[in-house]
Amino acid sequence: MSNIAIECSNVSIRYVTGDFKSIGLKEYVIRKLTGNYKVKEFWADRNVNFELEKGEMLGIIGSNGAGKSTLLKAVTGIMLPTEGEIHVNGTIAALLELGSGFDNDMTVRENTYLRGALLGYTRKFLDEKYDEIIRFAELEEFQDYCFKQLSSGMKSRLAFSIACLVHPDILILDEVLSVGDGAFRKKSGDKMQEIIQGGVTAILVSHVMPQVRELCTKILWLDHGKQVCFSGDVQETCDAYEWFLSQKKKTPPKSEKEIHEMAAQWRKKLMEDEKKEKEKKAQKQ
Repeated sequence: MSNIAIECSNVSIRYVTGDFKSIGLKEYVIRKLTGNYKVKEFWADRNVNFELEKGEMLGIIGSNGAGKSTLLKAVTGIMLPTEGEIHVNGTIAALLELGSGFDNDMTVRENTYLRGALLGYTRKFLDEKYDEIIRFAELEEFQDYCFKQLSSGMKSRLAFSIACLVHPDILILDEVLSVGDGAFRKKSGDKMQEIIQGGVTAILVSHVMPQVRELCTKILWLDHGKQVCFSGDVQETCDAYEWFLSQKKKTPPKSEKEIHEMAAQWRKKLMEDEKKEKEKKAQKQ
């Protein structure tokens, strides 16, 4: 039996704007008659490749517009890749957009069961897990509130709690761990460690480098839809990425050698900054 949980082979995803599917038949006819009909193509991801074994956690990094969220939608089956193939082995629980899979006019209690049902779990199973989900989300006093009355942090806590506590084979998180206060971020990070140790495969999109460094076993760097690298050396890649972000002219590396050089530059910068900080403290004393 294969130990591969997710395999992404030469995946490219194209958006088409201006075709009649996106603007409607009436607008399409008007534009055709007036000679203003134009179709534009935009490639959100180009030739992305990675392989994730069961129990591994992949961190996906990249600036806004890099194609991270689009790739996650393809992995979960919400979108189909324009080119290439994605193979997934196991059940998926995905937290892609805040509030997705919930009904604003239903209560927290009702939404917990709704979300669990959408993930394929039985009423009996959710009855057994309900108190644990609400307790972890810290929403004991809000069980009968309408979902729309919750803050964004509360919504995120509930979504994370349901996804984590129902034990999927594959857990996909898009910036979810960055929402909420420091205490909950620490608790959710600890829960993620526990989940990975329990054999669950996970993908995390995050701009918070300490999270990626601490939790992930592999890393995928995207830039404007193109794959910069896929690596098992998370620390080295994060160092290179942080150096990349610190530069005014942001040119992504084109080889492993360049990644290594950028990572070395970042570590050198950290050492110099630390030295300057010590000198400042010494002068004040």
